[in-house]
Amino acid sequence: MITKSGATSAPSVSAATAEAPTTERWVPAFAALALLWGCSFTFIHIGLQALTPVQVAFWRLALGAATLLAISAATRTHLPRTRRTWAHLLVLALLLNAAPFTLFAIGQQSVSSVLAGIINATTPLATLVVILAAFREERPTRARTTGLLIGFAGVAVVLGAWRGFAASELAGVLACLGAVACYGVAFPYSRRCLAGSGEGPVALATAQVLLAAGLMLPVLAITGAAPTAPVTPTVVIAMLALGALCSGVAYVLNFRIVAAAGASTASSVTYLTPVVAAVVGVSVLGEHVRWNQPVGAVVVLIGIAVSQGLHRAVAARIARSDSSRSSG
Repeated sequence: MITKSGATSAPSVSAATAEAPTTERWVPAFAALALLWGCSFTFIHIGLQALTPVQVAFWRLALGAATLLAISAATRTHLPRTRRTWAHLLVLALLLNAAPFTLFAIGQQSVSSVLAGIINATTPLATLVVILAAFREERPTRARTTGLLIGFAGVAVVLGAWRGFAASELAGVLACLGAVACYGVAFPYSRRCLAGSGEGPVALATAQVLLAAGLMLPVLAITGAAPTAPVTPTVVIAMLALGALCSGVAYVLNFRIVAAAGASTASSVTYLTPVVAAVVGVSVLGEHVRWNQPVGAVVVLIGIAVSQGLHRAVAARIARSDSSRSSG
């Protein structure tokens, strides 16, 4: 067992017993979160069969806000009360919800849900770039620089850059990368501006998604609310799942994982969402996966692991395990 100081100690029977319930609490939530966020790209694809990208983003947010308001009411959670918190949440509503949700929907008009899911997995790399550029206290270490280079090489492999792009496909890729860039700015902004707000995560998420739906309302009014094709039951189910589950319940699951296992464990769901997106895209939508997409995705994830120092932590743990076995 690794203590807070980083030292290791042999886990006792009582410690193992105490840890088991904790694992049982967050592992099902972790699996459900990976499944929901991985399936979100398929739900977007289905929604686009009858709705415009703006309509998909708006209804996703409106349904997500309604779900979170219901959860807040059931748990008697009050919304934030200070103007400063609401102002920061308005920025995050734009960067974490309204803009990227719209951009991913625009992108998926010309790229597959599989490719969109893999591009989304590069979010930690975009976040690291912003942190290194905007936070003076954060320095570009060798591991971070190496990880970024590996990660961006993986992106090039995923996209098959050597083949070139058709104009429509390039526009879709750029839209998805634009969404990831929004996430890259939003996460450091959230850490800097809302870490000490004193508000609970459910309250913040509810207010944020509610604001995002409000931001999309005038855009919807300008671009039109009429569907582009008949709205089938399949489209309705997909949008309900995308909004209520992927943009509502998923937030609550994420908070439970953070509370039970920590933010680092919660963020590692990024490693599973592209796998789910690929499996669901191929099995449900009949999409095709080129060899370079899974290969590039693995390279991207290796780059993320290197940039976050995960490879050293795993190597050190293995070394300590081997040492304890040899001494025993």
